Amino acid sequence: MRCWAVVLLGFICLGAASGQQMAITFDDLPAHGSLPPHETRLQVAESILKTLEAEKMPPVYGFINAVGVSSTPKEEVVLKAWRAAGQPLGNHTWSHPSLEAVSAGAFEQEIAKNEPMLKKYMDGQDWHWFRYPFLYEGETLEKRRAVRGWLAGHGYRIAEVNMDFGDYLWNDPYARCSAKGDKAAITRLHDSYLATADEYVGVFRKASAMVYGRDVKYILLMHIGAFDARMLPELLALYRARGFSFISLEEAEKDPAYADDPDIGVRGGGAQVELMMAKKKLRFPANHKPDKELEKMCR
Repeated sequence: MRCWAVVLLGFICLGAASGQQMAITFDDLPAHGSLPPHETRLQVAESILKTLEAEKMPPVYGFINAVGVSSTPKEEVVLKAWRAAGQPLGNHTWSHPSLEAVSAGAFEQEIAKNEPMLKKYMDGQDWHWFRYPFLYEGETLEKRRAVRGWLAGHGYRIAEVNMDFGDYLWNDPYARCSAKGDKAAITRLHDSYLATADEYVGVFRKASAMVYGRDVKYILLMHIGAFDARMLPELLALYRARGFSFISLEEAEKDPAYADDPDIGVRGGGAQVELMMAKKKLRFPANHKPDKELEKMCR
């Protein structure tokens, strides 16, 4: 076990996170990534919802891109199922554009275009939570401030991220390997998924220690993908084994850390703590994601 000494605050031991808290969120409803043969978007959602219920999780926001319903109307059943299970919805823009590829004004229109679907399903409940696609918050300070000003003026809170391991990377390989019936490859996907998730617990706890001298209340970014659905029970067990308990997004963002705005333009974006590190000119902890290996699997 390795511990970081923190002046005036004792020690943060990176081998265990006893008492630490985490909110779970899912992006890209109603559809994300490729599907394995004979599996539907609704089955993916229902699997995730079943796990959330079985694990007695607090409310879990699903962030929607309503273009998925516009292009494939039958996928609206995913949003219906999410709400029928009592889970809330938030705004992820209409079509998931990169803020680095469009103007601030065009991006704001994307957010507004998503709102009718949120009003339809949230029925007076709080849907004014926004998650930036790709976590890109603006490559220039001018653009960042413009969008943040629009969000604040329209009553939105930003659904920040402070725990991420690139879960989306496994969904397309899983679909390919399932189509080939390659069980050995799927086992490798299983093992690398959990190993990477475990590694990034340490990565983001180190980053939090470097910026805040403590553990923040973490917010995990997930996606509504087929492999995510398959792995969710084991993933939650892993986090519990590392000492985490689960809270809502609203509860997580009561942490004073989320009041911090790095107020910088950064190409490529990042989690909130990454942007704070960029602001303070701190180097993000060493890490590895097996994206190149995953890209090659089952081709």
